Amino acid sequence: MNIEEALAILDTFLEHGLSDIQEIVFRKAWEGQTYPDIAESCGYDANYIKDVGSKLWKLLSQAFGEEVTKSNFRSVLRRQSQSSVLSEKLQSVPVVLKQSQQTITAKDGISASSLVIEKQDERKTPVFNPDFLENPGGSVPLNSFFYIERPPIEERTYAEINKPGSLIRIKAPSKMGKTSLMHRILTHAKQTGVHTVQIGLQRADSQVFTSLEKFLRWFCANVSRQLNLEIRLDDYWDEDIGSKVSCTLYLQEYLLEKIDAPVVLALDEVNRIFEYPQISSDFLPLLRSWYEDASELEIWQKLRLVVVHATEAYIPLDINQSPFNVGLPIKLPEFSLEQMQELAVRHGLDWAKGEKGLQKLAPLLAMIGGHPYLARLALYNLGHQAVTLEQLLKEAPTIAGIYSNYLRHHLANLQEHPELATALKRVVTSPTSVQLEAIAAYKLESMGLVKLEGNQAVSSCELYQLYFREQLT
Repeated sequence: MNIEEALAILDTFLEHGLSDIQEIVFRKAWEGQTYPDIAESCGYDANYIKDVGSKLWKLLSQAFGEEVTKSNFRSVLRRQSQSSVLSEKLQSVPVVLKQSQQTITAKDGISASSLVIEKQDERKTPVFNPDFLENPGGSVPLNSFFYIERPPIEERTYAEINKPGSLIRIKAPSKMGKTSLMHRILTHAKQTGVHTVQIGLQRADSQVFTSLEKFLRWFCANVSRQLNLEIRLDDYWDEDIGSKVSCTLYLQEYLLEKIDAPVVLALDEVNRIFEYPQISSDFLPLLRSWYEDASELEIWQKLRLVVVHATEAYIPLDINQSPFNVGLPIKLPEFSLEQMQELAVRHGLDWAKGEKGLQKLAPLLAMIGGHPYLARLALYNLGHQAVTLEQLLKEAPTIAGIYSNYLRHHLANLQEHPELATALKRVVTSPTSVQLEAIAAYKLESMGLVKLEGNQAVSSCELYQLYFREQLT
């Protein structure tokens, strides 16, 4: 049973349904949040949220005829979903019924198809308090109401990370949701009982990158600490055999031997080491060798890797040594129009609902190309009524628009690479697609600024075309 099915059941039992704040508390409680967590994430006083929760469980107790609490409400709903009382109530509720394609999982103790009940225009998305909206920037929190899944990516990565010795590589331009997906993969892995380690290379001091040995010792020390194991680098480090072999032996003979379950090792912002060729040229092939060792040595099957990197960085590495052409590749796509609509509704924008809503959102999709961060930034401002959609679209490609900082960052990168600026200028000033030199085309596509159609390049979206046409001419 999922949250929408649970809410549908409540609609059949409660004459007036849930209030906006009750639905917020119910949704967050379903996700396992405590009252203080709910209060903090939604901008309410903790005592107020606790009082709302207490009254909510009393209301449900009366409706179901048995005691309902924050700790047992899931079980109560599962029982009610199978009850004859629910069937009777469904006969009298003027709703549209659809047979769900999903079957409630065996772990819930139920093997029956679920009914999804859709009340036309009855339930509103619980986003009415502006404080409930999340300021876009950084990764999307695990319990966020504003995370939009991009099927089948999540399910594919969850299935892959369960495999011994697996490697998942997530790549996309900046602010496309790479780290957000990585956090969800790690959370899924934890729920299966494996260890998880997250190494963010952006947190490393500059001196860590002065030599391969310093970097690998820093790496091993971080993994040890997160596994709550004693750091024993000196017992395995030998300058005569080199730092790569020493690092490998440290993992193989110490860390992987000591742990009682597999470990998922996630490396975020791997593009940071591309700035240091003397390290990347050794470390990236090392990752690949560990992945390949899993096919021959059972001990390496305990290591599962998630490698996350921005595609803006051009990787001057032998393709036969790169870890970026093995394992499961995940290239994050932009949002579709329907996903944009779902996100808009979650931001409390009722005008975005239905077919008319899709028509109103189509110009925004054309402007930003479905870029997740740009979409969230637009909907956040629209949700706060800081700007109208018409005004947002008009100002978007200008220095007065909400995307000015984001666009200036791209402009600064282009100014540091004049050959790319020249290539992009050809694209944004041409009424048709343009054939570019292969390396320039690859780099501009990696930055997310162009899309390639065969050998031809076109601007990724109207925002880039309009802004860079003005700035590069």
